[in-house]
Amino acid sequence: MINPASRTKSIELSLIRKMFEVTNPDAINLGIGEPDFDVPENIKNAMKKSIDENDTHYTSNKGKIELREEIVKKFKNENGINTNPENIIVTAGASEGLFMCAQAFIEKGDEVLLPDPSFLSYEACVKIADGTIVPVDCTMENEFKLKADDVQEKITGKTKAIILNSPSNPTGAVMEKEDIKAIADLSMDNNFLIISDEIYEKIIYDKKHYSPAKYSDNVITLNGFSKTYAMTGLRIGYLTANEDYTEQLLKIHQYNIACANNTAQRGAYEALTGPQDEVEKMVNEFQRRRDLIVRRLNEMGYETVNAEGAFYVFPKIEDEDFVMKAAKAGVITVPGIAFGSNGANHVRMSYANSYENIEKAMDILEERVANG
Repeated sequence: MINPASRTKSIELSLIRKMFEVTNPDAINLGIGEPDFDVPENIKNAMKKSIDENDTHYTSNKGKIELREEIVKKFKNENGINTNPENIIVTAGASEGLFMCAQAFIEKGDEVLLPDPSFLSYEACVKIADGTIVPVDCTMENEFKLKADDVQEKITGKTKAIILNSPSNPTGAVMEKEDIKAIADLSMDNNFLIISDEIYEKIIYDKKHYSPAKYSDNVITLNGFSKTYAMTGLRIGYLTANEDYTEQLLKIHQYNIACANNTAQRGAYEALTGPQDEVEKMVNEFQRRRDLIVRRLNEMGYETVNAEGAFYVFPKIEDEDFVMKAAKAGVITVPGIAFGSNGANHVRMSYANSYENIEKAMDILEERVANG
């Protein structure tokens, strides 16, 4: 056997995916972070038209100009970010954008501040780039929200970047405006990069989303269409940064995938320019499910923060065997420790499943796990 590169030995396969491989395929899945809705019809039709018109060839490395122009409008009108089409790169999902950021800017000896808990891909991408993770505590007492004072305490001369994710996977936490702005100020004062993953920005309840790029030039803003428009498998995302950053990011993107999927780009253009009523319906339904799962978990004695965004809850569950017990009973969940040390004694549950299935799952947990 040929030995793998040492950098691959520093990471493990996703614990989320491992859970699906060892459980009953008929189990109720509260594990995966994927909307259970279908792509809206207008977006499907736009992609069908792309194929019918044989518009399936390479695009510009940065993406179709008409799509990038709409992304510019979106950033300006919704996020207060002033950019231009040349500083937009259309990516193969926000995941590629994250990998590009790590490869373009992180190297051995660099410290990257990471909320703890946070999405497991962040740590893996930093490790592949030989960076060093510096966790910043996001505690249940603060509703898992990243606080600027805690970030400031972790900054050193080696701090190269911080990764922000609001609303958050795995906790559903939404950062406060004052913390976003304060961290943006810190990035300028201490000359470090903010990688802001805003993929869940539209899935938010009774709160407002704020982008750090409105307050700092040292920001790469990542976003995409997977969560808002249920376009997960189409792998289409985008990012913006200043001209100097974008030039470096394009090098990674160009030699990695050349360009994002052309047909998916047509769908993305329609997503931005077409009606948004399906998005509103989806978010309203997610909120209804959030209310259900938080109430039921709290009634079972599993303390659960009333998540303000995304489609996850992160209840406190001290039973170390809970995840396996739940899986055997027919409910897939993910151990919180997969998302960082502060995830210990917590479990991530996704409510990207039908209201009826969530009711059934809660009944199973109450009858066969909580009281078992």
